[in-house]
Amino acid sequence: MNFTCQDLNRAIPIENLKTQILKSGIFAPIQKICAYILLNILWICFQFLIMSVQQLSEQEQIRREKLQKLKEAGINPYPPELFPVSHYSADIKNSFSEETKDQFAQVHVAGRIMSINDKGKVFFIKIQDKQGIFQLYVKRDELYPGEDKSLWDVLVKHGLDLGDFIGATGYVFITKTGETSLHTQSLTLLAKSLKPLPVVKRDEEGNVFDEVTDPEFKYRQRYADLVINPSVRDTFVKRTKLMNSIREFLNQQGALEVDTPVLQAIPGGAAARPFVTHHNALDVPFYLRIANELYLKRLIVWLRLGI
Repeated sequence: MNFTCQDLNRAIPIENLKTQILKSGIFAPIQKICAYILLNILWICFQFLIMSVQQLSEQEQIRREKLQKLKEAGINPYPPELFPVSHYSADIKNSFSEETKDQFAQVHVAGRIMSINDKGKVFFIKIQDKQGIFQLYVKRDELYPGEDKSLWDVLVKHGLDLGDFIGATGYVFITKTGETSLHTQSLTLLAKSLKPLPVVKRDEEGNVFDEVTDPEFKYRQRYADLVINPSVRDTFVKRTKLMNSIREFLNQQGALEVDTPVLQAIPGGAAARPFVTHHNALDVPFYLRIANELYLKRLIVWLRLGI
């Protein structure tokens, strides 16, 4: 006897069987398990998203939004071209006068933004270079004389933050308050800062009144400490000058400067417990030197010169 598909369907109604199975609740536990697994996956993804967002502060998120808007406006926030710097802040302040203003008719300066004073169509921006603080006078109609002011809004009005690196070109003049400033004719964004700097109070001469004194911050974020605390930077400069002076004096006396090994096969020079490491290429243990007097004594015996 031959059976057709229609005969088989009449004998066993497939559609009715599926409906009966769903109504009977046989697959209910499986559906619950699948729904439970799916909810857990969604919860893990949600927690991962929340954690990734929580790692950025509100200021960091805002700065990244500004970064995206700058890119959409066609402004490269990290241009590869070298910006030519012709003068520095201290040199301008010490040399500029009415008699020498012709020498400062075309000046190129660059630095990190330390303060922004928004006056609507005029911005007073103070930048910090390697010599100190210098003020930029930025006027909207001077920077963008045409009718299209969109770049002013994107770059200057809403795009600049404390910590950004900018370059400016213009001529030097003295404001009504008596401050030597640069009348900006062109402004270039050199690097967009994505992390905010700690805000400190400064007077007109650039002196800081509320320096960061937290030791944890000062030693873990030395880069930020060097930026906001001029006294720390001055300490580095003084140390470099002191070491150079000592080196110059000893060179004049005929001393010979040598380098001694930092890692030693046998620790010596003091009774302290040395730091132990392993040299993979030689497959031998090495010790961080405690004192270098043994090597200096060997050199004195060999050279018979001042070391």
